[in-house]
Amino acid sequence: MGTTERSPVPGADVDVAVIGAGVVGLAVASAISEHRSLAVIERNDSFGCENSSHNSGVIHAGIYHPPDWLKTTLCREGNTLIYQWAEENGVRFRRCGKLVVAVKRDEVAALEDLLAAARANGVPELSLIDEDEVRRLEPSVRAAAAIVSGSSGVIDQMGLMASFLERVRANGGYVAFRHNLVGLKRETDGFLLYVQGPDRKEHTLAAAVVVNSAGLASDRVGVLLGYDPGGSSQTPAFRQVLNKGRYYDLAPTDDHRGINHLVYPLPRSDRTALGIHLTVDVDGQLHLGPDEEWLESGCQPDFQPDDRRRAKFVAEAGRYLPNISADELTPGQVGYRPKLHREGEPERDFLIWSDQGYVHLGGIESPGLTASLAIARHVSGLL
Repeated sequence: MGTTERSPVPGADVDVAVIGAGVVGLAVASAISEHRSLAVIERNDSFGCENSSHNSGVIHAGIYHPPDWLKTTLCREGNTLIYQWAEENGVRFRRCGKLVVAVKRDEVAALEDLLAAARANGVPELSLIDEDEVRRLEPSVRAAAAIVSGSSGVIDQMGLMASFLERVRANGGYVAFRHNLVGLKRETDGFLLYVQGPDRKEHTLAAAVVVNSAGLASDRVGVLLGYDPGGSSQTPAFRQVLNKGRYYDLAPTDDHRGINHLVYPLPRSDRTALGIHLTVDVDGQLHLGPDEEWLESGCQPDFQPDDRRRAKFVAEAGRYLPNISADELTPGQVGYRPKLHREGEPERDFLIWSDQGYVHLGGIESPGLTASLAIARHVSGLL
């Protein structure tokens, strides 16, 4: 870092500054560091302390969103890339497959519509199975029919991020933890980043390019540079609204022991919410969630476990896990989705926007982890 004097950029300290060391920021940094000098700025003590470590670790297939959305195209590409990366870099994963279930017969038509949409999205390894086949695959699950997604799976999120970080450092990139971005200024030949370090002193970093991958705080970073979060005639709207998601851990009782597949109910009709689903992590632990709760503007994320919705989880998961009981649940992790739309509004796609050396990544919620390496390629192309 340089001095605290706020002077024009005399020459970039690095080619690229990446703000945020979550899974997407580190994936982007690992790709860019192959060819450019780079520094990653992260306000927390380590990598992935926020949303990147508070999710189900699912490797999605690209089933749910419109075919031309980045949430679909980058998810599909990222699905292939993340399995390749995991195999090459020793990251633990399970290609366990997913069941999307129609619990009742009157839901089967909607399930068939979802299957047709997923095939139109180019999702591979899809099939439709009946009630008997569901029971054969997962005896604990009750459903009239199910889509089997063979390319879905789960990955060790922390191991994945550690492998990205290792690649960044091997390529000579710098990673500064406990450094909080407090100012950002555009200069004629780049950007000045004003960063408060663990010593509480302000330091400067000069970069030719800035990639904003600050996750839950990405809209605040855009504001530091003078952009209007509500958008303008020249710039997109990037204000984010937080949507809280709770999880519960499910004890592996005799009724649920041996579940291997991810199990998802049919999504809401507009496919903006996937419902409380069952996942199995790389260690075999069962998890239910997340639910959703829209938060008021200005609410600060709190990643502490929350036991306020146990009855709701039992009721919703009980539709496809009929033997579930409340005493089998333990409050699990809590995550936050950075939404670009408000409750009741149409869902929005990922926002990947560039302007004169500034790249903004906004609304990177699910399937952001799956898409991380594809997002990295996309950003590299923009640069």
